[in-house]
Amino acid sequence: MSMSLPPQPRVLILFNPTAGQAQTLISALESAADRWRNSGWLVDLRPTRSAGDATRLAREAAAQGYNIVVAAGGDGTVNEVINGLVGTQTALAVLPIGTVNIWAREMGLPMDLPRSTTAFLQAQLKQIDVGQVGDRYFLLMAGIGFDAAVTAAVRSGEKKRLGAIAYVFQALQLAQKFKGTRAHIRVDGKRIRGRILMVVIGNSQLYGGVVKLTAHAVLNDGLLDVCVIKGSSMMWAPLRLLSILLRHYDRDPKVDYYRARQVQVLGRTVLPVQVDGDYLGMTPMTFRVVPKSLWVLVPTSADRSLWQPE
Repeated sequence: MSMSLPPQPRVLILFNPTAGQAQTLISALESAADRWRNSGWLVDLRPTRSAGDATRLAREAAAQGYNIVVAAGGDGTVNEVINGLVGTQTALAVLPIGTVNIWAREMGLPMDLPRSTTAFLQAQLKQIDVGQVGDRYFLLMAGIGFDAAVTAAVRSGEKKRLGAIAYVFQALQLAQKFKGTRAHIRVDGKRIRGRILMVVIGNSQLYGGVVKLTAHAVLNDGLLDVCVIKGSSMMWAPLRLLSILLRHYDRDPKVDYYRARQVQVLGRTVLPVQVDGDYLGMTPMTFRVVPKSLWVLVPTSADRSLWQPE
């Protein structure tokens, strides 16, 4: 389902004033807000102060009748905002000022504020699915196994100082000793066997901002896409990645691809879990799709393969 914006949408921009050069950030966001105001939008800016603030403020904005809440930050900020918007009529938009900005890239947005701000002036409202694990929603993906171990190992100071390089460094360190685990996984009841290196449960296509591990994912089809990478060690991971990049899921016996409404990771052997790039905890966990539960503001630059025809 899609809709056009009202002529004068009410918009709230949420941002973290402690991220980077705060005064420079605030000045850039004020310029973005003025650009929207010049087109008739009614725009407010509000800072967050601590973890969880963006969820609370987004929820309050929805209750106050805002049409759009803008997450001005990285994918962690975006995840906090959607956890306040799921099930409401208020839509998500993003301005890319984070480390990787996967959702902004998924939407085809330019990685600078002036151009991304302008892109939303020709945008449309669309209703999409989200994933859920426990009481936490995710917009992009959940990762189980190797990538979650990497996420858990990256310290916040390293992330601020090195950006995406911090993840690459930890991945190279962990890959030398990481082993596949015999896990008890059920995908819509179907049991998955073998040693598991990593499972990616994708609501969208892009992973890490650069590759499409769940390349067939559609945002409004009522399903999650599941890519299971098997193996005893990370030594053969480059071959698995090549199969995925070539989309030869059915030709590699160590890569399985499914589409499902629910994924269960059970059993006594525990595996680390991350959602939208933030470490969540250890299995057992159950992941499910929540169909058409979030409105998003979609620019014309977004890849059409992300949507089911209406």
